[in-house]
Amino acid sequence: MTAMTVSPDHLVTSMDALERLYDEPFGPSLVKETDRITGPYRAFIEAAPFFALASGGPDGFDCSPRGDAPGFVRVADEKTLLIPDRRGNNRIDTLRNIIHDPRVALLFLIPGCGETIRVNGRATISTDPALTQSFVIDGKAPRTGGPGLHLHAREIVVPLYKNRAPIQVTAPVPPHMHERLRACGWSGDTLKHDE
Repeated sequence: MTAMTVSPDHLVTSMDALERLYDEPFGPSLVKETDRITGPYRAFIEAAPFFALASGGPDGFDCSPRGDAPGFVRVADEKTLLIPDRRGNNRIDTLRNIIHDPRVALLFLIPGCGETIRVNGRATISTDPALTQSFVIDGKAPRTGGPGLHLHAREIVVPLYKNRAPIQVTAPVPPHMHERLRACGWSGDTLKHDE
């Protein structure tokens, strides 16, 4: 394999140079952003069995996969998500990062759906027994007296992508997404697509 070198003449190193490469943002990219979790976004988050959690700490950045049965992430209110920290490998990289810097980003996915929801905010870690006990599954709390993650949403962004692997999914769709989803083969007031 031949190593590729990048000429310094072609590196983009300023905002001005970057912005000259792209047109102005338009349409859905401007209206899909909100500072709270709306009803339809809540339904999508609660239907998602998976999200990626990005955090940063003194040793760099981390992106951790999180998954469980749909509904494992709870929307406490329009600004707060409650997320259990299930038993895992005990590396606690993400939790260490949150102690260092509470800023996080989450990307929620529903397999087979070309839509995602991104949530940016600040996280706190709680050992409140009432909270951890509320997440018990098969007699196991997320941790024995262990952490639950509270996310205070700052920004919600919903990027749309063409569906590539249709499966049956049901979750309410924000009205402004209907036309885009119909173009991908989806129909109705919910995300419904048969294999």
